[in-house]
Amino acid sequence: MFLRSFLRIFVVLNICWVLLVWPFSGSAGVSERWFIGFVVCFFVAYLEIRTLPQFPLVFPWSPLRWYWLFRFALRFLRLMLVANLDVAYRVLHPSLPIKPGIVKVKTCLKNPMARLILANAITLTPGTLVVDMDSDGSLYVHWICVLDEKPEIAEKYIIKPFEDLLYKAFE
Repeated sequence: MFLRSFLRIFVVLNICWVLLVWPFSGSAGVSERWFIGFVVCFFVAYLEIRTLPQFPLVFPWSPLRWYWLFRFALRFLRLMLVANLDVAYRVLHPSLPIKPGIVKVKTCLKNPMARLILANAITLTPGTLVVDMDSDGSLYVHWICVLDEKPEIAEKYIIKPFEDLLYKAFE
């Protein structure tokens, strides 16, 4: 598992390196660039594997899982657009209708990668920011306009739009 994850990271980093130093023809020092890139990618991949062992690069190869991830991406983009418009309205409104606060919500996701994607999706959606994550699946979210402090209501607005698709993709 360690070697496969290391090789995946190493190959992806090498591809990125090649794309960054793309104009090869006619330029001096091509072999030096390849060697430097190879050494740096090896070192970074080694450090990455040593520091993040709990998130190995295991991709869902099942077409059904890719379908649910694609649906998640579409829903995320739609909700991000709606949240951008909502935050723009709140900023431009003369009375600035905000009621900021931190709410505790709980997710049913068990997979650590699914929890990470959920927390990042919430953070990338304007108006919400994940402040902390507990090991039991609780997320502390700063919300620009707390509609209700009950966890059930907060979960309905913050977590539920993302959670069902991530559950189908990762669990």
